[in-house]
Amino acid sequence: MVTLQPIAPQDIEAESFRIIERELGPTRFAPEEFAVVRRAIHATGDFGFAEQFRFHPRAMAAGLAAIRAGKNILVDVTMAASGISAGLLGRFGGKVICRVAEPETAALAKEGGTTRSDAAMVRGTGDNIGIVAVGNAPTALLKVMDLIDRGLFAPDLVIGVPVGFVNAAESKELLAAKPYPFITALGRKGGTPVAVATVNALLRLA
Repeated sequence: MVTLQPIAPQDIEAESFRIIERELGPTRFAPEEFAVVRRAIHATGDFGFAEQFRFHPRAMAAGLAAIRAGKNILVDVTMAASGISAGLLGRFGGKVICRVAEPETAALAKEGGTTRSDAAMVRGTGDNIGIVAVGNAPTALLKVMDLIDRGLFAPDLVIGVPVGFVNAAESKELLAAKPYPFITALGRKGGTPVAVATVNALLRLA
């Protein structure tokens, strides 16, 4: 027999966080990092992310500073743009930018023989980007790292958590070795919900 827990709608998220903290127990994360991991677990129901998340030592400070400075957030897919809290970001003056569905992006991809995700990252470099958040396309994350390495892009924080079986784990392993601020989750798991949860956790902390 199923027994439902009586709870007021406004208390569901807080109770969910309490359950996650209780079941997870002590972790290796700093408090602000744990806020990110907790929200990712909340978004996915997957406690495995507590083992997979990796943070550059300056990741949290860099991301929060970028948000507070009113910089924009570049994402790889429209689903991410829909999930990030525009209201919270807008308080600081920033906005979410996604160029993957624009005709100019498709034209650039065709011209260069690349994916639209790749081309969207190239087109986003001039948009006052503070944070890049990639949850779907490894090609987007690989392009961001390439642009940074070539001195053509300088976001404050790269969130790279693409999901999949082709170059997803590999792209995140490369990101985890970079000297600049990053947040990633190693292995095949990840996805747009994880990228969105990470950004929304930062927005709430800011």
